[in-house]
Amino acid sequence: MKMTMEYHNPVLLKESVDGLAIKADGIYVDVTFGGGGHSREILSRLGPEGRLFAFDQDEDALANALQDDRFVLINENFRHLKRFLRFNGVKSVDGILGDLGVSSHQFDVPERGFSTRFDADLDMRMSQKNDLNAYKVVNEYDDANLKRVFLDYGELKSAPALARTIVEAREVHPIKTTDELKDILAKFLPEKVRNKILAQIYQAIRIEVNHEMDVLKEFLEQSLEVLKPEGRLSVISYHSLEDRLVKRFMKNGMFEGEPERDFFGNFSVPFKTVGKLVIPNAVEIKENNRARSAKLRIAQKI
Repeated sequence: MKMTMEYHNPVLLKESVDGLAIKADGIYVDVTFGGGGHSREILSRLGPEGRLFAFDQDEDALANALQDDRFVLINENFRHLKRFLRFNGVKSVDGILGDLGVSSHQFDVPERGFSTRFDADLDMRMSQKNDLNAYKVVNEYDDANLKRVFLDYGELKSAPALARTIVEAREVHPIKTTDELKDILAKFLPEKVRNKILAQIYQAIRIEVNHEMDVLKEFLEQSLEVLKPEGRLSVISYHSLEDRLVKRFMKNGMFEGEPERDFFGNFSVPFKTVGKLVIPNAVEIKENNRARSAKLRIAQKI
């Protein structure tokens, strides 16, 4: 019997799929398949000639594969977008949707180590095929690298002290579980802001383990390459680091600096933004707590 993994309702489902301006015979990509909610909605709007390719590096997501002749699920990281589309005979697409970050399923499975709610081995891998995990980051990174992780990816002012405390603690014995890590860092977790600081610490380690910022950059650059003119890019992000990259790329086609000017002094940019920033309404946030920090941006290739 086929087992289906439990996933919450997708965040900003209608708005993100609306942003793709779907053509019935178009080719689309859902780069974060998860429980398949966004993919089901895309398929519902495609005609018999339409096609949908979905990516998910998490082996658990394969249990949710959709039985539809128009659909292909690719068990790979979306940093390989261009490569695996080519492998499937596709050079260009009409739209790409990305719902970034950790899936609700990954948060809800204790042994994956993503959630601050559970005790678990230090893991935090989005794909079990990855060599790097949270245990290696916490126990093998030197002081300077730990500081970099907490500062760059957690935006934690206490990054130097966090790194130093971890290095001192692991000299006594390895830090194996999330509860051990919490206990070691207890002095940095005053009750009023405990959950917020913990979330930033977990986020920093998770981003490092999964190379999330590098992956996002590679994905965005490849999305520009594979989108057809007037093709749409619809991206939901959940923290400022992701959103800044998405916003800058959609605005300038680059992550730093400014684009070149043409002969007349106008900026030459590859996208035009579609509409304004979209955030969930109060009803959606009440129904799905994960939606509280979601931001949706949509752009169209020029």
